[in-house]
Amino acid sequence: MYLSLLVLVTACTQKPKENWIRLFNGVNLDGWIPKFSGYPLGENYNETFRVEDSLLTVDYSRYDTFRGEFGHLFYRKKFSHYKLRVVYRFTGQQVPGGPDWAFKNNGVMLHCQSPESMELDQNFPVSIEAQLLGGDGTHNRPTANLCTPGTHVYINGELYTKHCLNSSSPTFYGTEWVTVEIEVQGDSIFHHLVNGDTVLTYTHPIIGGNFVPDNFALPEGTPLKEGYIALQAESHPTQFKKVELLDLDKNESR
Repeated sequence: MYLSLLVLVTACTQKPKENWIRLFNGVNLDGWIPKFSGYPLGENYNETFRVEDSLLTVDYSRYDTFRGEFGHLFYRKKFSHYKLRVVYRFTGQQVPGGPDWAFKNNGVMLHCQSPESMELDQNFPVSIEAQLLGGDGTHNRPTANLCTPGTHVYINGELYTKHCLNSSSPTFYGTEWVTVEIEVQGDSIFHHLVNGDTVLTYTHPIIGGNFVPDNFALPEGTPLKEGYIALQAESHPTQFKKVELLDLDKNESR
């Protein structure tokens, strides 16, 4: 009787299984589509995005110099409520011609406009960016920061209109793997976590700011409730070991 009751109580208190989806399968770029500034949708310029040793890699070995070919690799589906987990590291040297601010700089773009709607020469999709940074040996450069190309958010209930906001994470100076998780609740609340610790929270993303393209389909002030996910290529080599998602719209724990 006691054993049966213990089994029942244990079963009732166990968390529902979380069904994480591997957006990157470790083999190829199936399910992803590239868009580089100045090039048509689907053209993987200089094979910048590739899979090497089971790692999703941003590679600049075929560049002689960087001429503003900012790239984004979009996952094929939109999401609204989810947790996204990436395990990444910076490697090698920044390609010649890359801007100073792009040293050890990458990003995970959330609630992106569709890749099909990007203009030919558009550098960055309208989105919310979880910015990934690495240390330069001198400056404090936290990771999992916020940047807002074509968007604004609210911080502690007040509209935040600056382009970027640093998180409270430590600086990672080497080539160590870093785990960043972002919890996205539609147009409600966003949490950034680094190696399990919450380092930034903001709410209510909307369209706005200087990075909104002319004739953009959504007017300024429109809430961002869903969108695509994209990884960046901004001139510094980067590797991703994992890119996985827990769809909270479908998961029983929501």
